[in-house]
Amino acid sequence: MLRSGFRRFVPARGRGWASRLLDAALWLALWLPPASEAALSSYGRAKVVAFAAAPLLAVAVAVGRRWPLAALGVPVALGLALSAKLFTPLYWPALAVFGFLAGCRMAAARPVLWFLGSVAVAGLPLCVVAERDLWAWPGLLLTLLGAAGLPWLLGRYRRQHAELARLGWRLADRMEREQRVVAERTRYRERARIAGDMHDSLGHELTLIAVRAAALEVDATLTPDQQRAAGELRAAAGTATARLREIIGVLRADDEVADDPVAAPPGESAETLVERARASGLDITLERRGETAGLPPMAALAVHRVLQEGLTNAAKHAPGAAVRVRLVRTGKPPAVTLTVLNSPPAAAPLPGVVSGGSGLVGLDERVRLAGGVLRAGPAPDGGFELIAELPATAAPPPRAAGDVSRLTASGRELTRARRRVRRQLTQAVVAPVAALAGILLLMLPVSLASSYFSVLDRGAYDRLTVGTPREEVTPRLPLFTRDGPPDGAPAPPRGQDCVHYSTSLMSADAYRLCFVRDRLVSKSVVEHGP
Repeated sequence: MLRSGFRRFVPARGRGWASRLLDAALWLALWLPPASEAALSSYGRAKVVAFAAAPLLAVAVAVGRRWPLAALGVPVALGLALSAKLFTPLYWPALAVFGFLAGCRMAAARPVLWFLGSVAVAGLPLCVVAERDLWAWPGLLLTLLGAAGLPWLLGRYRRQHAELARLGWRLADRMEREQRVVAERTRYRERARIAGDMHDSLGHELTLIAVRAAALEVDATLTPDQQRAAGELRAAAGTATARLREIIGVLRADDEVADDPVAAPPGESAETLVERARASGLDITLERRGETAGLPPMAALAVHRVLQEGLTNAAKHAPGAAVRVRLVRTGKPPAVTLTVLNSPPAAAPLPGVVSGGSGLVGLDERVRLAGGVLRAGPAPDGGFELIAELPATAAPPPRAAGDVSRLTASGRELTRARRRVRRQLTQAVVAPVAALAGILLLMLPVSLASSYFSVLDRGAYDRLTVGTPREEVTPRLPLFTRDGPPDGAPAPPRGQDCVHYSTSLMSADAYRLCFVRDRLVSKSVVEHGP
């Protein structure tokens, strides 16, 4: 993401060096905390892990653009190598950065969720075996959620926001093209109106010329040659009028509505349309229920146009897909429902076929004027469904014109993008809260198990001898240690590694065993303070 923003200010020839410099700066920033701690600490494991972190973080930065999930696994492995409960702030910046970058660079969420879930599940036996502390597991879950989960959700939201911005620019470009198309259509309609005006005016004048010529043709004061010339003039005016009507008829707008409703073409029934489309290679199944004859003219024409448009769209945008047509008439209330459903396309759409949804918008207007409702959109199985519900009796008043953006490709794309953004925003808010609630619920059984398996028997405690090596003491101890010393307990002696075990299940007191160089040097009973 930083690289894409930086590219605008870097010449094309220097982008490679700029990218390498950004990667080097990121690696140095992520490795600096563990390197500083290793230089100041005398703890051997921290030094080893810090030296191993240098090449591993470099590899993570290098492969992060192509394999962001592998890059996220590097700081997780380094943190677990240092502490089974991941409570190592040295690698939290790397966790946050690679988690955020994984959210920005990965479109699918499932791989990251599987990865984080696997780390969380594997952390339980790791805490039991390595730390012998069951309370280390909730700490691991909280660290994983805060250091990696939340940055990943933030990165996903950032990615979705960027996609929505790009979609907005695409839609703006498409709207601009559609506006140009609308402007061209308006100009053509105006030309058609002008042509109509020419037809009316010129036709009137030609008609007057023909009438005058007819009057001269029968005028007895004229010679036969003059009468014959007048007849030829009358015939020429009539021919010019007819030709003018034909030419102007071609120039008229296709979508001009006549005063009377136009019925469907004679012989063009649903079966005829289906058979003609089937002969062209479409796999069509027609299912008819009830008698659909005798529909109002507007409803019959709407059924014809919806079926025609549905079959045309299936042939253009879903070649090779099976098409199912259902024409059903119901009695209460009298209505007819036409459904055109195509399965997912078996091949890519035809080359050069672009649809802005104007055909569906026109169908919606036609169905609305007939008193019906048109619905169109993706089917549950991945295909496309077109449904028209029309009255089978006298048409009621047309419903008010509604929002037709659901019928256009840009409108459907914008609706899907808005849904994705809302879903991502919901996940960004609900997922951390749900994960935190789950961790809090897990603490109850963890507390019970830790309390039960951290009780040291009094007899076993009495048999422990100061000076015994740790490997001989460990088999006599409970499976888990107590979750910290009792409240008010004195601090452990300096330089000693002390662990605490409960004296009984319900007691707040504890046994404290202190080791130096893996040898038991002291044991005592620590009572709960006031």
